[in-house]
Amino acid sequence: MLNKQLAVAASLVALAAGATLAQGLPAQAPSVKIDGSSTVYPITRAAAKAFEAKHKQFQGKIAVNFSGTGGGFRKFCSGETDISDASRPILQREMDECRRANVAFMELPVAFDALTVVVHPKNTWASDLTVAELKKIWERSAQGKVTRWNQVRPGFPDRPLKLYGPGRDSGTYDYFAEAILGSADTDTRSDYIASEDDDVLVEGVAADPNALGYFGYAYYEANKDKLKALAVDNGKGPVVPTDKNVEKGTYAPLSRPLFIYVNIVSAQKKAEVREFVDFYLENGEKLAASVGYVPLPAEGYHIANNHFFRGKRGTVYGGRAYLGLTIREVLLKTASF
Repeated sequence: MLNKQLAVAASLVALAAGATLAQGLPAQAPSVKIDGSSTVYPITRAAAKAFEAKHKQFQGKIAVNFSGTGGGFRKFCSGETDISDASRPILQREMDECRRANVAFMELPVAFDALTVVVHPKNTWASDLTVAELKKIWERSAQGKVTRWNQVRPGFPDRPLKLYGPGRDSGTYDYFAEAILGSADTDTRSDYIASEDDDVLVEGVAADPNALGYFGYAYYEANKDKLKALAVDNGKGPVVPTDKNVEKGTYAPLSRPLFIYVNIVSAQKKAEVREFVDFYLENGEKLAASVGYVPLPAEGYHIANNHFFRGKRGTVYGGRAYLGLTIREVLLKTASF
């Protein structure tokens, strides 16, 4: 999976002075375990590949997987993983789980994402949707009722509406529910094809001219030859998901910060965790851009690295998701932490 994203990240191997991953190494158990968001996965996987190329003594020791932000936090807060990728801030219930298990953590922003609504390229009738129309499609009361395109907007054709989206363990699901339905605790309709694997959603939409789905921008960017992104209208006119619109804060409410959470004890006890996170933040701008996300300004990675060096524990978000934050606002919140 994600071959396209990882191929783009090949340029990062130049950081290793031309070194390539060693072949034929004996199998060994990874000593750095990472899980969580499939949205953040491309960045973290690119970081792991480049880090192992540069630090041969750690080759084969970093395992990067994804089970969704929620699934990742369950593992992280039980002490199973060292780092958790997250496409939203940690929630209060997850903080409580970490506290019960004596798992202290650091929260480090690594990039910005434009959560992207997509259709098949043969969809000639929709170029944008309003937030109200997205709610009409995805709210719980639409289940079994809003099943055709002409029910979404007069003038759309009378064609079946096939939906694809993240599963309940996904931070993207939580963020979308909060942004579009008004609360992360509000369930969307469940009569859609759900997966924590964004490549499954990509392939589903790419195979069906009547489909609509949503996921992180990097997955659209890597597959734009077989997908069409829709502009989103939040009352100020349709805005397409682009780097510039995310940077300006105009792609609202579907732009969001992305994070890694680091187990403090792991960072204290494992040199490979410390060196990997340091490498990740030092090269964050290139890593984020290489897989299609919007990098933080250099100041953002400097602040995050300073927090990591000082072992700054906890979260600046108070156990809830914040909608519509701009990059500058995230930097100010992080700096004030």
